[in-house]
Amino acid sequence: MKGKNVVVVGATGAVGREMIECLKKLKFPIKNLRLVASERSAGQKLDTPFGKITIENISEKVFAESDIALFSAGSGISKEWRERVVKNHCLMIDNSSAFRYEKDVPLVIPQINADAAMKNKGVISNPNCTTAIAAMALYPLHKAFGLKKIIVSTYQATSGAGAKGMQELLEQTKNFTEGKKIHPKIFMHQILFNIIPHIDTFEKNGYTREEMKVSWEMQKIFRDNKMAISCTAVRIPTLRAHSESIVIETKKPISEIKARTVLKKAKGVELIDDTSKFKYPMPMNASNKFDVEVGRIRQNLVFGKHGLEFFVSGDQLLRGAALNAVEIAQLFV
Repeated sequence: MKGKNVVVVGATGAVGREMIECLKKLKFPIKNLRLVASERSAGQKLDTPFGKITIENISEKVFAESDIALFSAGSGISKEWRERVVKNHCLMIDNSSAFRYEKDVPLVIPQINADAAMKNKGVISNPNCTTAIAAMALYPLHKAFGLKKIIVSTYQATSGAGAKGMQELLEQTKNFTEGKKIHPKIFMHQILFNIIPHIDTFEKNGYTREEMKVSWEMQKIFRDNKMAISCTAVRIPTLRAHSESIVIETKKPISEIKARTVLKKAKGVELIDDTSKFKYPMPMNASNKFDVEVGRIRQNLVFGKHGLEFFVSGDQLLRGAALNAVEIAQLFV
């Protein structure tokens, strides 16, 4: 494998740091690794598995000297620099929502639609974390039984709001134990001892944009616009793994036994499903894990022989973001 010149944009953020770790853990062939962050971080040295690396300001020169750019600095930065990245023949793998819904930008999960990545015009999008985690379990079932309807309820960690979201949960916990007042900053309400059924902005149809992302993105990745999908997204007081309760209606009859057989063979999925021993997916166990945990598999009472219900947990920073981006990059080695 030939080494690649890689730049991580947004290297000091929660996802950016995980991207660097994933490059090492996946043994990505690095020729030269460069890190880009905000002006206030430029010049500082960041400890990485590749040694200490000096953080740079974003510049066209960085992209001219790089083969692949992993972006995790927000939609605004991605949109601002897209043309200059592509112009310099540097492949842009973007973790933001900036380009996901553009027809000529592939939206890729390598285990599902790696071929779409090869049709890129210089930019490839990473899916939303909620979509990515659910899709790992849903796609094998879609191939085997055909999915007609998907109903999702999420239990999303504070990491979905970045490092600042995680820090707010920790600070609120500390303030509570010290008898101090809690003042929400990142979230609309106190997140400690609470759940918030509101992530992202509200759309005209009453769903939030986070909820609609699951529908829009799943259809694009699965190449099936007829698949009906609805979602309710909820923020909960955990640190970094998202969980989801999923109900499906299938075209072909489905059973617990058949579903388990399919999921056991699925790449990126770990079957954790033994209620007699109290084994099922949980965010605490899914954190820092590459695979998505799937369990609580049961025949759905509404859809009967054509319905299944199950629970998933996956690391939001890894499977939902950094890991998927690096796996996309691996397609071009």
